[in-house]
Amino acid sequence: MEIPDDLLYTEEHEWIRQVGDSLVRIGITDYAQDQLGDVVYVELPPIGKEVAKDDVLVEVESTKSVGEVYAPFAGTVTNVNENISQSPELVNQSPYEDGWLILMSVDGEMPTDRLLDAARYRNLTE
Repeated sequence: MEIPDDLLYTEEHEWIRQVGDSLVRIGITDYAQDQLGDVVYVELPPIGKEVAKDDVLVEVESTKSVGEVYAPFAGTVTNVNENISQSPELVNQSPYEDGWLILMSVDGEMPTDRLLDAARYRNLTE
C-alpha cells in the first residue's frame, strides 16, 4: 500500500496536499480505495461551494459500498477533478495523482493539529 511521505492524512482516510498558502488538494488514500473496491461513480461538489469542517465534500460509490469524503477544514471548493466524472476508476488506479478529487481554499489558518503525517497514518492502517 502506497503512503507518500509528502502528504498529510485524516483518520477518515483522506489525503491533503498543500499547493498554495491556503489552497489544498484532497483525495482518498490508497488504503481507502482498496477498502471501497472498484469505484464506479463519484459525486463531486459544485465549484464555489462553501463547507464547514467535517462537512461531506464528495461521495464515492463502489461495487461494495458508498463512502464519504469529509472536509478537513472550513473553506471553499475552488476546483474539481472533472476527469473523475468520466473515469471514476482513476480513484483506484492513481489515488494520489490522477485520482485527486477537489481543490479547496481554506478559511483562515490551516489547522493541521488533527492531521497525521505518513508515519502516523501507516500506524493507523497496519
